Formats: sequence, C-alpha cells, structure tokens
Amino acid sequence: MKIAIAGKGGVGKTVIAGCIAWSLARDGYTTLAIDADSSPNLALSLGLSPEEAARIVPVLENKELIEKKTGTGYSGVFNINFTVDDIVRDYSMPTPAGVNLLVMGAVKAMGAGCACPGNTLIRSLLRHLVVERDEAVVLDMEAGLEHLGRATAEAVDWMLIVSDANQKSLITAATIARMARESGIGHVALVGNRVENNEQREIVSAFASQHDLPILGVVPFDPAVVHSGIHSSSILSLDGTPAFRAIENIRRNLTGQSGEKA
Repeated sequence: MKIAIAGKGGVGKTVIAGCIAWSLARDGYTTLAIDADSSPNLALSLGLSPEEAARIVPVLENKELIEKKTGTGYSGVFNINFTVDDIVRDYSMPTPAGVNLLVMGAVKAMGAGCACPGNTLIRSLLRHLVVERDEAVVLDMEAGLEHLGRATAEAVDWMLIVSDANQKSLITAATIARMARESGIGHVALVGNRVENNEQREIVSAFASQHDLPILGVVPFDPAVVHSGIHSSSILSLDGTPAFRAIENIRRNLTGQSGEKA
C-alpha cells in the first residue's frame, strides 16, 4: 500500500498523513512515513520530541550522502546509477507511533528536467520505496508533485488530496488533482478536513462532484486536533477522538479497497 497525501499548506494534511501511518502500524503493517514537505513536521506528529526532530538531517541537505551516491570526482558530472536501499536502513528513524520516518527535504530546483544530484537521489530513492519495497509507505507531500517521476507516480496506489471548505484550498486541490492524473496516478480522491457543519460538507461535496473526485472521507473539526497543535502534542494524543476515528475509517477504506490484509 503506497499512499501519497497532498494539499495546500495549512489544511491539516500532516495530521492526516501521520494518523494514517499510525493506523497502518497499529494494524500490523510495517510502515514507512516519508516527509516530503518543504516544512517538515511529520516527526513531531509521530511522537518525536522537538529536540529529536531538530537532529534529523533531511536527505536533500545531507551533502555527504549525496556526494557518496552521485559523486564522480569530476566537476559538473555526477553518477546516476547507484543503490539506495541502504538509505532507509541508515537514515530512517523509529518513532513512538511505531512508524519509521524518513525526511526528504524540499526540492530546490523545480521541473521534471532538473538533473541536479540531490533531486536525482531523491527521485531514485522514492522510486525504490514506492515501486520496489513491500512495506506500507505514506508520503506527506507539498501541493506540487516535484518529488515524483512518472514511474513512481504510476506505482502510487492512492493520491489523497486534503482540503477544507476554504475556496483557496479547493482551488489548490483542483490543481493537484489535475497534476496527479497527468502523472499517471490511478486512484485520486478527496479528503474533506476540519469540516464544521453541513454547509461546509456541501461545499466540499459540490467541489468533488464538479471535478469528478470521489470523496474518501470527511474529517470533522475537532478541538482535540487544535489543542494538539497548540501544545505540539503528537497524534498519539488523538486516539479515540472524532477526528482520529474518521481518519482511521478512511485508512480502512483504503486497505479494504486494495484487497490488502495486515
């Protein structure tokens, strides 16, 4: 099961990504969470302390690793044939949520044509994680899909686009949906988040219908999530809350539709 989660900044996708990963791990899946956002916060969500999170060096900022994998000794020339399976072993970190975490870092140069060493390493690593490995993988992504090459995108089982009822968030969601489909992702769905009332639910539903997006679930506005964010608490504090129950139902729908079992 490979799940990519994207959305406009601030819509709550990291909480949803963390809760889906935690739910998978609780049901017995060996789970790897990948923080591919430019503002990585998944470590805190999965229960690492601020001090532990601060010590994580994102793959794209690990100059020694990039040089080791792509260096040739010639200026302007880098190796594109290298193994990446050891990166998960050596650079992922276990978390209190029972999920291993790997922080990617932000793509510095945009566009599919970029061939800089760091981005080449990231794309090779993601392809390995999504295409070649067996464990459950949850990717917390930016609004864009710069990390994903086409072969990687085609191997993603689901792209979940998170949005609240805010029109700016929905406009971004429409763009992500178009990009995901153009990239070859077969299953693209909307997750409504922080929905407070029937009016907001109807706004999200109308948007999904307009853009031919199935709604995989709606997560209600939950003061416990707000409290967690204010106090930098992990998602472990959300166990049993309405928000977590809704996200867990979404995860069960995903694994049920894939035919996978723990």
